[in-house]
Amino acid sequence: MKRPGVDLHRRTMSAAVIALMLAGVAHAQYTVLYKLRTDPNDPATPSAIGLMSQGRDGRIYTTSEAGGSKAHQEGTAFAFTASGAITRLWDFDPYPLADTPLSGLTLGLDGNYYGTTTSGSTNGSNVGTVFKVTDAGDFTVMHNFSGTGSDQADPQAAPVLGADGNLYGTAVGVYNGQFGVAYKITPKGAFTTIHTFNAKDGTTPYQLILGIDGNFYGIARAGGNNNMGVVFKMTKAGKVTVLHHFAGYPTDGNLPIGTLAQAIDGTLYGTTYLGGSVNTGTIFKISPSGSGYAVLHNFDRTVDINDGAQPMSAMVVATDGNLYGTTSAGGKPNAGVLFKITPGGTYSNLHTFCQSTCADGFGPGTPMLQHTNGTLYGMTHGNSLGGDVIYSLNEGLSPFVSLVGVWGKVGSSIEILGQGFSSATSVRLGGTPTTFKVISDTYLTATVPAGSSGFVTVKTSGGTLSSSRTFYVVPTATGFSPASGPVGSHVVITGKGLIQANRVTFGSKKAVFTVDSDTQVTATVPTGALTSKITITTPGGKAPTKTVFTVTP
Repeated sequence: MKRPGVDLHRRTMSAAVIALMLAGVAHAQYTVLYKLRTDPNDPATPSAIGLMSQGRDGRIYTTSEAGGSKAHQEGTAFAFTASGAITRLWDFDPYPLADTPLSGLTLGLDGNYYGTTTSGSTNGSNVGTVFKVTDAGDFTVMHNFSGTGSDQADPQAAPVLGADGNLYGTAVGVYNGQFGVAYKITPKGAFTTIHTFNAKDGTTPYQLILGIDGNFYGIARAGGNNNMGVVFKMTKAGKVTVLHHFAGYPTDGNLPIGTLAQAIDGTLYGTTYLGGSVNTGTIFKISPSGSGYAVLHNFDRTVDINDGAQPMSAMVVATDGNLYGTTSAGGKPNAGVLFKITPGGTYSNLHTFCQSTCADGFGPGTPMLQHTNGTLYGMTHGNSLGGDVIYSLNEGLSPFVSLVGVWGKVGSSIEILGQGFSSATSVRLGGTPTTFKVISDTYLTATVPAGSSGFVTVKTSGGTLSSSRTFYVVPTATGFSPASGPVGSHVVITGKGLIQANRVTFGSKKAVFTVDSDTQVTATVPTGALTSKITITTPGGKAPTKTVFTVTP
């Protein structure tokens, strides 16, 4: 028997879409690039939680929960260019095979795209899959959910790339007593359930994000102290800490849908579909430690008729530091808006949809993506009669480069997405020059140099492009000398990526130290130290020694 409320996402979306008979006079910055269903086999009905990812070729990759050329049109994986030209990569087979992808797609370090289906399988379990698809359309099911086992069922969000190169995701569960799980899957398909939600720490978890501290962050739609959802942190081992229990109307949010967005300073931002001053949703912020929670904006059309209402998808932090998002309702016609909000809470509408049959689509329910050309892209959800479009939102933001992964050891590869790379003359990490290889005009790789973590810059004939996120050099400790010594003696620790060392410990005891170079740190054995491993900490992580240092009398 299905747990009551587990398909609230689908029911809520359906109600919102029925209410949103929308479109409108396009804002000067809003442009419809392509009307989906122009071809009968086109992708249709993009999902509110459908992640979009920029590919190595500069196209944007995602999924639709309907459309395609196969029976019953059970969804597609597809790509589109910055001008709106679409290519279907895979048309999903009808049930009982893998079908109905709500997830969107994540780009892996191997160049493949990873997503999930909410139903179907290749083994008869018929409760969802994890899959990968190439840019050429080669499709592989990597894992079939069991429904009754530790992996539960019904994955709705795409897995995200972890700092270790593996993929981490969630499934929401479908049966009584199932509240959702978090899992890890390797690019080769080895699957492990790493956390089982228990309602107290959330029910129905959606997409994770990888934080700048290497932990994962996310929201669960329900559960927690008030059964109104939670914000949580999760380690890569699956330890979950609830950061906030939503309390609902009138002072807090309720029913978060989508996922979080993280700014460069670490602050997390998100939305709730309900709650707030008039119970039509909120925008909130919170720190990775759980402190500083605040509602930045109450969606409230009684104060301003042009305000949005009932956001259903994630926001994106753009390169100007502001957040951009969508609401499924609100605006003067009560048909949804595109909005911008500053980290300080200054809110403005950028485009308002209308409820008549207008040309700009309706149902702005999907998350937006900022392409490295600076422009924001998104899709409207539409309904069974149409109204789903691909659009761009031009805020005049400058081009930049994007990093596929943001952690790596000295000597490993940095994958960089952008444009104009055919004329690239230099690549730097944290100001340190490094070797690089141009693969195409939109994709290059660089070698992690000895030196500091920092932003990546690429110099081209068109100017210098900077990354939107910091790349972190992961430290390694390869040895130390001498192997033993008393408190107060000096120990030389060798390794790589040590130039930004900010902490050295002998077991649990903090030591005084000097950074000699990127490959060497000298530390003093601290008072109270016992025989134990030595650990060096940098912004890129922790590097424990392989063997213990022996503390002598």
